[in-house]
Amino acid sequence: MQLAAPSPPASRRGAGPAGASPALSPPGPPALRPWSRTWRYLAAAGIAFLMWIFTSVDLLPQDGAVPTEVEARMGVALLLDGLLGIFALLLLPLRRRYPAVIGVVTGLLTGVSAAALGAAAVAAVSAATWRRWRLVLPVVLAWVAATVVYEGLWRPSLLEDTSTTAFVILSSSIAVGVVATCIATGFYVGARRELLSTLRQRAETAEREQALKAEAAREAERTRIAREMHDVLAHRISLVAMHAGALAYRTDLSREETAEAAGVIQHNAHLALSELRQVLGVLRAGSPGEHVAPEPPQPELAQVTELVAAASPHVDVTVDAAGLPEGRLPARELPATTSRTAYRVVQEALTNASKHAPGSAVVVRLAGAPGGLLTVEVVNGPPSRTAPGTPGAGLGLLGLGERVELAGGALEHDAGPDGSFTVRAWLPWEEST
Repeated sequence: MQLAAPSPPASRRGAGPAGASPALSPPGPPALRPWSRTWRYLAAAGIAFLMWIFTSVDLLPQDGAVPTEVEARMGVALLLDGLLGIFALLLLPLRRRYPAVIGVVTGLLTGVSAAALGAAAVAAVSAATWRRWRLVLPVVLAWVAATVVYEGLWRPSLLEDTSTTAFVILSSSIAVGVVATCIATGFYVGARRELLSTLRQRAETAEREQALKAEAAREAERTRIAREMHDVLAHRISLVAMHAGALAYRTDLSREETAEAAGVIQHNAHLALSELRQVLGVLRAGSPGEHVAPEPPQPELAQVTELVAAASPHVDVTVDAAGLPEGRLPARELPATTSRTAYRVVQEALTNASKHAPGSAVVVRLAGAPGGLLTVEVVNGPPSRTAPGTPGAGLGLLGLGERVELAGGALEHDAGPDGSFTVRAWLPWEEST
């Protein structure tokens, strides 16, 4: 029997055996693959052939000296046995549509045809896969009745002998054992199929839920970035408006003061346009008319020392800024968006190291120059003590990747075989104008 066949789409599954109420019947068994269908027929045909050979040996006298009329009767009986066996095999394709009917008919055929036993066994297993006793009990009764007829009437009439009651009871007991084995096998196959179907549905549901969580994390990160951008743009535009107003109403400004105000306007307008390009397509949260409180100013890369101090009780952090200009943390040289994003990269990496690799050595490397890329790399070694098992949704790096991408950069992370973990980010570093 096929125990791990994949569940087909609903359109390929039966709604239940013919004549049964769809509300009370379980879904039909899954459609079989060509080889699964073929080997069942081959097994039934093989059993039928072996039983026909056994019957031939049982009915034909060993010495070969038999009357002509007895020989003719035996030949007709064996021919009928074989034909009914073939007929039972031809009924097998209908066993999934009419499980009880085909199980009973093939079982009754064994009352005059031993060759029908192979098809009867396959039909009994198929009927039992539905796991409905109202389908199984008629099949069991048919097998018992057929055994009584074969051993008590059919075989004695051919051999002109009378079977004892004890022999008939023994044969019926063997038949019950055989059909019970078939029924037990069918129940197991049906339960296995249902279990696999349930596990498959759970896995598909979990995948859909994970996809929804991932999408929700992306949307939440876009929304948060949009709020940050909104506040920054409001600040930039306010500066532009203020200095433009000063140029319009202050006629007493010197040439140097006028040039300085114009430079501030140009610089802030350039930054506002650059950040506006990054936030296009990102919608702010909240329905129309809903008041959203502005977020406090966001930390920048120059404040990474605060992260180091906060993580020190859990991990040993070293900041390597040798790759930066003058070998120090940039303050005003970095664009605000790049600086905030780099800060978030270091923050997420140190948070993960504290949670999952306590006691490890962490190195934060910063490198880059204006006009190129800012490289942020955080590497933590294997933990030196057992992690406390802090629960988490596993979406922090996903949201961080979305933030870095929206800032025009790229993020990658990988785990080492020794338990280490590396987070790398590349962010654009525009030259100041």
